[in-house]
Amino acid sequence: MDFRLLVFYISLGFAGSLALLSFFYEGNWNHFLLILVVALVVTYIILSSVFQNVIHERISNIYKLIRNLKLGKDLKEVLAEHASDNPIRSIEQEVKDWAKQKVGEIDRLKEQEKYRREFLSNISHEFKTPLFAIQGYIETLQDGMIEEDPDTALQFLDKAAKNIDRLTYLIGDLDEISKLETGKIPLNIQKFDIVQLIHETIYQMVDKANKAKVSLVFTPKNNNPIWVKADRLKIQQVLINLISNSIKYGKENGKTEISLFPLLDHILVEVTDNGEGIEEKYLSRVFERFYRTDESRSREIGGSGLGLSIVKHIVEAHQQTVNVRSTKGIGTTFGFTLAKA
Repeated sequence: MDFRLLVFYISLGFAGSLALLSFFYEGNWNHFLLILVVALVVTYIILSSVFQNVIHERISNIYKLIRNLKLGKDLKEVLAEHASDNPIRSIEQEVKDWAKQKVGEIDRLKEQEKYRREFLSNISHEFKTPLFAIQGYIETLQDGMIEEDPDTALQFLDKAAKNIDRLTYLIGDLDEISKLETGKIPLNIQKFDIVQLIHETIYQMVDKANKAKVSLVFTPKNNNPIWVKADRLKIQQVLINLISNSIKYGKENGKTEISLFPLLDHILVEVTDNGEGIEEKYLSRVFERFYRTDESRSREIGGSGLGLSIVKHIVEAHQQTVNVRSTKGIGTTFGFTLAKA
């Protein structure tokens, strides 16, 4: 209810009571009407002034305070544009909206806490596995294996070296993600031919694909140049990570196909495999650090578990989008956009 209407009802009640008392004592209708009108006007003016200067202004200040807090502004700022003719109703709505916002923030904090616990657990596991392996190999060598069985000792040293390489690779990927998130790695945006870059990347990956018995297929129309604007080295890293991922999870004698699709102002690049695919319930999390849909097989295959997360950070650093779609048992497609030159 508007405060002016409330003041009118209170004033009318008071004036009516006063006029009725006068009528009971004097019995004069003229005096009754005169007192009713005068008392109504005077009472309304006084109460309006009280409400306006004391209650209304204070409630308006509370409204502005809530609004400032919600917008994250300095509490000392006075934002006249947020004043309302009906502050009580406005405050009620603001408090409801604010409560919803806080509930959403709490839910996000809980989700982030869950993600943090999972991340710490995963990174602990990722580091412990090679470290324990290295420790075991070195302790065995220290126990005299070098003199007793030199050939096996050399094999142990080789395995220890591979685990050290895995740690180095893992630390390097973590450092790169950290720099990408903080913007410490500037992007060298330039114009280049994405068709040529894909050919170069396939040439680098062909030996790895052959070992896994996976064919790399790229057949652009007419093989004409397609010019884009991006950091060439970073986009090549994205391609390497996606192709490498498709080779790891592709099936034997399968294929990985790279495709280009022109859009209005962008080029869509897709990397598709016909491997085992990913269940739909996992798709929303595949770009998380260390997230693996199949823990045992993923670690057996190798890798840091950070490749897709790096892909996401690089693409988003270009203010572009990356997506994934997959069908279990059929295959997976990763796609990202690039700005046309």
